[in-house]
Amino acid sequence: MKRYNSISFFLLPLFLLSCGGNPVVETSTPAPGQVIPVSLQDLKATSFSAPIQSSGTFTTKDETLLSFKVGGIVEKVWVQEGDAIKAGQVLASLDLTEIQAGVSQSKLAYDKALRDQQRAIKLYKDSVATLEQFENSKTALDIAEQQLKTANFNLSQSQIRATKNGFVLKKFVNAGQLVASGTPILQINGASSSTWVFQATVSDQQWSLLNLEDQAEVFPASGSTSARGKVIRKSQAADPMTGTYWVEIALESVEGLSLASGMFGKATIQPTTTVQGWEIPFESLLDAEGDSGYVFVTADGKTAKKVKVKVGKISPNAVQILSGLENYRSLIVSGSAYLSDGSTIEEKGR
Repeated sequence: MKRYNSISFFLLPLFLLSCGGNPVVETSTPAPGQVIPVSLQDLKATSFSAPIQSSGTFTTKDETLLSFKVGGIVEKVWVQEGDAIKAGQVLASLDLTEIQAGVSQSKLAYDKALRDQQRAIKLYKDSVATLEQFENSKTALDIAEQQLKTANFNLSQSQIRATKNGFVLKKFVNAGQLVASGTPILQINGASSSTWVFQATVSDQQWSLLNLEDQAEVFPASGSTSARGKVIRKSQAADPMTGTYWVEIALESVEGLSLASGMFGKATIQPTTTVQGWEIPFESLLDAEGDSGYVFVTADGKTAKKVKVKVGKISPNAVQILSGLENYRSLIVSGSAYLSDGSTIEEKGR
């Protein structure tokens, strides 16, 4: 009697488990060579628009590199990276010693040319100087005048002033540094008043599908808030380093977004150009990763074949397939869990 009770004690939990709210479901794997019943769906190509996923950076349309017209020694850089600036504000200046000496030299040359020309006028009137000498003196005065204007202009360009309200993006030099004419000193933008754009990188195939005015949604890396926009420009040449192209997306509004020039982001672009492909049930797609996955198809209705496909838009009920199903007539939509490449199949209901 004691032995019977101990056996009942151990068997009782198993009985309760099998009879409880979660009954045990037995599954069996088909034996090798066994015909597996499946459901089939005819594959018919259709036209649809597949969204394009891309990454890129934010920028403004008015980023500007500022430099001195003449070379010299940098006397002072008055701003730092990230500083807000106002139009007309002095941002950097050169040491004026050499430049002012050039202005003084040009002024002296102009004064001499003016005296020579006045003397030539008197001599010409007295028939002492020839017409050629008179005209040469006038030409020399004109040259000296233009050289003085050039020297004064170079003096005015010895300071860099902000061309617009905005921010300093990058500072390239420091005080005391010798720079040549045209050397970049500062990079600024007009972020305080200008329109932000998103420059997205796309492949050549994606580039060919996109058109101006195509709608897009852009997601900054700084937060979950997105911005609506549209494609306003496409590159006409590939990047020589990466072989990719870019498209520029103008944002409708940046309210609530924290943006900085060069910030990384992602975009979903909806092209108006349609592509040929297939829409299949979500459950028939296997091992999806990135823009690819696998499905089981059949060409003769008797043998299953596992093929790799390129995936487009994925929704809760359907998946867009862009390529990979060109040579097959039927898709296996159920029974895939028991299939392997080359399995023998039979359509249910036959």
